[in-house]
Amino acid sequence: MTTSRRVFLKNSAVAAAAVAALGACDTDSNTPTPQGAQGAKGPPTGGTMGPHDTGAKVSTAGGAVAQTPAERMDAMHEAGVKAFPAATEGKGNQVLAPRMDGNVKVYDLTCKVVQWETEPGKKVTAWTYNGVIPGPQIRCREGDRVRINVKNELAESTAVHFHGLEVPNNQDGVPFLTQPPIKPGATYTYEFTVPNPGSHMYHSHHNAAKQVGLGLLGAFVVEPKRKAAYDTADVDYVMILNDGAHGYTLNGKSFPATEPIVVNRGQTLRVRYMNEGMMIHPMHLHGMHMRIVEKDGWPLEGASFRCDTINIAPGERWDAIINCNNPGTWAFHCHILPHAESEHGMFGMVTALIVK
Repeated sequence: MTTSRRVFLKNSAVAAAAVAALGACDTDSNTPTPQGAQGAKGPPTGGTMGPHDTGAKVSTAGGAVAQTPAERMDAMHEAGVKAFPAATEGKGNQVLAPRMDGNVKVYDLTCKVVQWETEPGKKVTAWTYNGVIPGPQIRCREGDRVRINVKNELAESTAVHFHGLEVPNNQDGVPFLTQPPIKPGATYTYEFTVPNPGSHMYHSHHNAAKQVGLGLLGAFVVEPKRKAAYDTADVDYVMILNDGAHGYTLNGKSFPATEPIVVNRGQTLRVRYMNEGMMIHPMHLHGMHMRIVEKDGWPLEGASFRCDTINIAPGERWDAIINCNNPGTWAFHCHILPHAESEHGMFGMVTALIVK
């Protein structure tokens, strides 16, 4: 069991126990039933907010008790929340440690097809860097010399574009414009001095609607030489949005298999939103506001602003600072609601911010 899951379940148990204790104090069986509430109660749902009545039961001709449609919907919603965070195979977006060749940081990426589990029991065909979605997170410093070796084990050609980085033209990764395509079985090397700092991405730029949608994407984060105050946030979290062949995902997973963000009360959290999809996604945080400090890697300086919902268009990156001062488990989701919830419960682009 992961630390985040233990924290989530612990918080849930405390909340449930508190509500149950209050309920135990009501022992007067003569308490009048409010008008309109004479029907039999359904079973308590429990969950993260403690016992809640699921509604009236319906008796069949044989005396059996069946769930109403409303109860069935409640049960599906509850099951999803209780499963969160659900365990699945594979985890992407982990920082890739470079190997050194003199003063050059060397990163090796292999493009290959794997079966990827986006939610419990649902495996999809994925095109990946190093077998994971998102690909390994590349983190380096402004001014670093980097070399990126890309081996293509796919059945078609590919290329890597460094989205947002102002690299020399011959390192831009666009086949037939700045380089030849990387053929199946071939290896291609990119090398450059890392220019502008900020939150950037790398992804395929060849048959990209298919290849990026299938998972050829990752974060490329460049730390600045001169740090701003927000560059020292306690927790730094990259959240990559996608809406391609695998459905609506956050860092390659769909709710309830998404990863909660866990912080201590009083800590500052930096969220680096990156949209690798083909749709807009307004990300909304419950309980606390965000201060937006960077757009596409560029500091907003005197133009930073506060919000609780930030609209992220395809290709955009927004950096948000959150002062985590409101304890609890807070929903965090895309507010185009069909990307996040249906009558069957929450799904897709949903996670939680847990402030301990």
